[in-house]
Amino acid sequence: MKILDIKNSTGVIACGLFKRSEGFPTEFLHSATNISMTKVQDTQARCDFINIPTGTYALAVIHDENMDGKLDTNLLGVPTEGYGFSNTTIDEFGAPAFSAARFHYDEQKLNLTIKLKY
Repeated sequence: MKILDIKNSTGVIACGLFKRSEGFPTEFLHSATNISMTKVQDTQARCDFINIPTGTYALAVIHDENMDGKLDTNLLGVPTEGYGFSNTTIDEFGAPAFSAARFHYDEQKLNLTIKLKY
């Protein structure tokens, strides 16, 4: 997965691959079937997953600038770090449903591009 629109090179990019809607997109540690973390270099990053079986998945991505393992928000719950999702654009009403972000994977090489919103 290629991650676009990273605003700085601070911290890490965390990608969570979800097989079910339970916990999507916020419960990375408890609900994601696979997690990939990579340092941001020159405002660029990639998340790679290997040995993923055929199925339907959704991807959630966060730019964890302070490396605390979560997407930080302000007092109103609005994210203060970058975030993005597979197969969908980000609107002003929050994260998409799993059904909007899902994509089918058939064990062939798949290149996805995720745009972050801050």
